[in-house]
Amino acid sequence: MQIATWNVNSVRQRTEHLLRYLKEVSPDVLCLQELKCVDEAFPHMEVEACGYNVAVHGQKAFNGVAILSKSPIEVMRGLPGDDGDTHARYIEATVQHGEGIVRIACLYLPNGNPPDTDKYAYKLAWMDRLVSHAKRLLTLEEPLILAGDYNVIPEPRDCYDPAAWMGDALFLPQTRQKFRALVNLGFTDALRATSDAAGLYTFWDYQAGAWQKNKGIRIDHLLLSPYAADRLLNVTIDKERRGEDKPSDHVPIRIELA
Repeated sequence: MQIATWNVNSVRQRTEHLLRYLKEVSPDVLCLQELKCVDEAFPHMEVEACGYNVAVHGQKAFNGVAILSKSPIEVMRGLPGDDGDTHARYIEATVQHGEGIVRIACLYLPNGNPPDTDKYAYKLAWMDRLVSHAKRLLTLEEPLILAGDYNVIPEPRDCYDPAAWMGDALFLPQTRQKFRALVNLGFTDALRATSDAAGLYTFWDYQAGAWQKNKGIRIDHLLLSPYAADRLLNVTIDKERRGEDKPSDHVPIRIELA
């Protein structure tokens, strides 16, 4: 079973990129972030024609998440813990796989910049809610994947120049501490379970030749519960997608489960 996550950075602008990925890579499940469109504007017909069931939690011009699955899915929209939060940043689904199910959460964690504003407080509060919800999900004792754009650089080796990120909300000590608190509930960072190498990135800025100079960061993650981690076979970063014409600034990262 292949499960991928990709911040597509406007699905309407990159529908052809998405359809090409579905046809060429054909993951069983694809989690998308930063759709930047309402549910009705998502390219449902085109994606369904590729053989996928579609669940969308959209928002006009901002945010937006979706789960595409070859198998039927049951869906929950929105991260519990704050009824006043109107941001479309979380969708969760159970996916049929063989005789059992896999639970997959697709998340778009807040950026949090500038750090001296309410945006950073919102990011930290959102992470606290994610930790609380993840604790509940782990009690279900089933394969669980938390996939998405976390807007967190976990370690210095996950960015090309740690000094350049010291004051950024993605790399502040409090951000990384909360990410570790989530992982320490019992999750496995899929990529780090398969490689200790530096220079493995999922995001390259559009500015200053970041892609050409490989000045990237790793902020897109798949965290696996023990029942999912036991089935992990490999992890692939589809880096070549960043070299396409008018690409997203993120690339897909995917796992294969036995």
